[in-house]
Amino acid sequence: MLRTDLWAAAFVRRHNDLGHMCVVSRRGDPIAGQVFVELDHLNGTSTLYVPAPVSVDDAQRADRLFQIRFDKVEPKKVSERIAREADFDPDFWVISLEMRGGDPGLELARG
Repeated sequence: MLRTDLWAAAFVRRHNDLGHMCVVSRRGDPIAGQVFVELDHLNGTSTLYVPAPVSVDDAQRADRLFQIRFDKVEPKKVSERIAREADFDPDFWVISLEMRGGDPGLELARG
């Protein structure tokens, strides 16, 4: 698996090159930290992508698999979930992305 800091840097750069505002808003463990992606749809809603459980689709395991925890909800709900995660695991990363539509380019777990 690619180091978290390298994966995050590549993800941020790719989106910034596409003209999306994308930043690392929280840094965690550089080698094996979990990554959360908060997507601001620029219409008053946000989506939160979280790491998929290891047991999900091990056969199709990509470098990093995500699942949608909240889809197009008020941003406060996403912020509260991230705050709860900080109490549980201080080594996670948060990437903040702003884009109106389209695919953020994350590999989603099936089922």
